[in-house]
Amino acid sequence: MKYFDHAATTPPHEDVIRTVAEVMAQHFGNPSSLHRSGEDSGKLLSKAREVCANALQVSPEEIIFTSGATESNNMAIRGVLAGYRHRGNHIVTTSIEHPSVYETCRHLEKQGCKVAYVPAQADGTVRTEDVLSAIKEDTVLVSVMHVNNETGAVQPIAEIGQALKKLYPRVMFHVDGVQGFGKLPLSIRDSRIDLYSLSAHKFRGPKGIGLLYVREGVSLEPLLTGGGQEGGLRSGTENIPYIVGMAKAVRLAAERQPFLAEHLARLNEELSEGLQRLTGLEMNSSRHGAPHIVHFSCPGLKAETMLHMLEEEGFLVSTQSACSSKRSEPSRVLLAMERQMDCALSGIRISLGEEHTEEDVRQLLSAIEHTMGRLQRLKGGNC
Repeated sequence: MKYFDHAATTPPHEDVIRTVAEVMAQHFGNPSSLHRSGEDSGKLLSKAREVCANALQVSPEEIIFTSGATESNNMAIRGVLAGYRHRGNHIVTTSIEHPSVYETCRHLEKQGCKVAYVPAQADGTVRTEDVLSAIKEDTVLVSVMHVNNETGAVQPIAEIGQALKKLYPRVMFHVDGVQGFGKLPLSIRDSRIDLYSLSAHKFRGPKGIGLLYVREGVSLEPLLTGGGQEGGLRSGTENIPYIVGMAKAVRLAAERQPFLAEHLARLNEELSEGLQRLTGLEMNSSRHGAPHIVHFSCPGLKAETMLHMLEEEGFLVSTQSACSSKRSEPSRVLLAMERQMDCALSGIRISLGEEHTEEDVRQLLSAIEHTMGRLQRLKGGNC
């Protein structure tokens, strides 16, 4: 099987697997304990925090370890809203955010909060001026993802952050960096980001571990209370093996980012050009998007059927975000980009990885062409 679903999750790096196993076997002490085993685990925790901070070019004290990006996004949004309740209860986000941001905002609306959803353009990006124009006197947070998890559209994060802090310095800026880290460069400091979310399994680390960068001076209310770990923001015994594994994955991803971006961009170009030559297909990703994601629709054909037929050919791809793909609904992201319903129901996402070659891409293109031909011949039946 050829795995082309790296935006959903990535195969863990061999060095990461080995590191997690070694730490789990040799350093099982609770880092909060005062004895030697606890102190050894505490040292590993501090070192991992330092490695992650160095990769992101921030301070170790600004790194909070979580269970993944869903928790990090929830912590950022709910924590800021609670920490700055005296300023207001208005949030600005976009119509194309990951469910862990979008659904969190929807839930907060039911609790009386106000949310502005900035619309996307046809290419899947939002305009900085639209984000700024949505801000009100009681806005406490702006949350915009770096790279869209379905289409790969890259948002103008630095432009938004710099303009936001110039005009509204008291408004917090949160960025979901899950799909961008390790693929595209982004300076947290230069982009004036206050909170930044990551999940390790998106860049060849373990599942169930992530982090939230919280700029020094940001007032954040914790989601979880208890023993006061992670600076009081995330109580609970830290998962040392996975934290150390994440730190290794973060370091490797940061070091290899320029090489990986060039490699993926070359494959992306060949794949996109090949898809554009096929009839009955509409591209949803653009040349200016993230290098690892290619997204297209086959109006009139069922995405799920195409996915399983490609699997029969030996290729694993995705329909929507992995968090949404099991629901037989049109893509919210494609609808926000003003695609037609038949387009939003037939989206296919291909996400590339370091192990892929140009020959892999050519074989995938051949499989897609063959599958589309079969489905088009069957159209009008149960396809």
